[in-house]
Amino acid sequence: MQTLIQNAKILMHDNETEFMDVLVEDGKIKDIQKHIESFDKEVIDAQGKLLLPGLIDVHVHLREPGHEHKETISTGTKAAAHGGFTTIMAMPNVLPFPDNAETMKTYQKKIEQDALVHVIPYGTITKAEASKELSDMEELSKLGIHAFSDDGVGVATAAMMKQAMEACKKVDGMIVAHTEDMRYRAPKACMHEGIRNKELGLIGIPSACEYAQLKRDLDLAKEVGVRYHVCHMSAKESVQYLKEYKAMGVDCSGEVTAHHLLLNEMAVENENHKMNPPLRSEEDRQSLIQGLLDGTIDMIANDHAPHSEEEKSRGMELSPFGIVALETAFPLLYTKFVKEEKLFTMQQLIHWMSEAPAKRFRMEHKGKIEVGYDADLILVDTDTYKTIDKREFYSKGKNTPFDGISCTGWIEKTFIMGECVYDAKKGMRK
Repeated sequence: MQTLIQNAKILMHDNETEFMDVLVEDGKIKDIQKHIESFDKEVIDAQGKLLLPGLIDVHVHLREPGHEHKETISTGTKAAAHGGFTTIMAMPNVLPFPDNAETMKTYQKKIEQDALVHVIPYGTITKAEASKELSDMEELSKLGIHAFSDDGVGVATAAMMKQAMEACKKVDGMIVAHTEDMRYRAPKACMHEGIRNKELGLIGIPSACEYAQLKRDLDLAKEVGVRYHVCHMSAKESVQYLKEYKAMGVDCSGEVTAHHLLLNEMAVENENHKMNPPLRSEEDRQSLIQGLLDGTIDMIANDHAPHSEEEKSRGMELSPFGIVALETAFPLLYTKFVKEEKLFTMQQLIHWMSEAPAKRFRMEHKGKIEVGYDADLILVDTDTYKTIDKREFYSKGKNTPFDGISCTGWIEKTFIMGECVYDAKKGMRK
């Protein structure tokens, strides 16, 4: 059976839109034309809404196994579908850690059983993310794992990171690094060291906590010749280092989150503004925006980090770092930067949230609406404004600073390999 999506606006290469029909067969885009005959096909009327390639987020915490009270593979992937993400990469700080083939096989089986969208798990860089012993990258690579991260912590020593990079290069993998030098982070530090932390009487985290270790890693990546990607950039110095090392020919890339693009330290009011790395200065925020625009930063990835309401209510010093992001990232970014400020084009936003991550992480046939590509698609309403209501989240996590914000760019339908798994009017498929 073929599925025909009719009357859809498609984004063309010049950022203009055209009304097109898209034919899907066996999970792939088979044809794209002004008009395709609907005889003997299942027809979906897009009603003039914008049809985009499914979003891809390479930085998501699904929490399962080990922390199911925060999130599960099922609830996290429902949240992804609700937010327009058709492929996500799951960070490996779960229990047990996926640092060996046996654990990874079990993890992959659970993902296959419970996930609503495509989920690609990371392997850890070091066993139990403890910076003591390397994970078995060779065996993990045989299971299709090609990206390795100790996200949540930085790899503690240069010697261990160099060893990891050499092992990763042998399997043609990529090191995906959370850069954080704990020598710069004082006990109870919980937000950026700048203006606002002094106003609130809280201990700050200096930008050097991030960029010092990034500089170390980039030097090592240059020496070893490994593919390297830096997570959730927040500091202007990090942007400058990435720019310099790219110019040297180092195979490196970087990501930035929606919250670091949208907010600065002055927004911090409570625990729902506590994330790691923290919201930094306005100068840092502007540097991140410019880094995207000039190609220094390659993509947007949102560090979806759900926690229970009890955990997040312990105050700034004691509550865990992190906010949820999957269900709000696209509407917030579209509304602020495309529709209202007109700083980004829709084409740029989709490049950073779909095409660029697919290309960098070698996801074949994803990230574009083209014949032969996977029919991972989203239908978007770019006109209707609606207020973010955390009670409507599919995620178990309600920890967001954006509750009550009005925005547009809401997902009407999400398709995985041509199958509609989320419909705004009918709800989630399962």
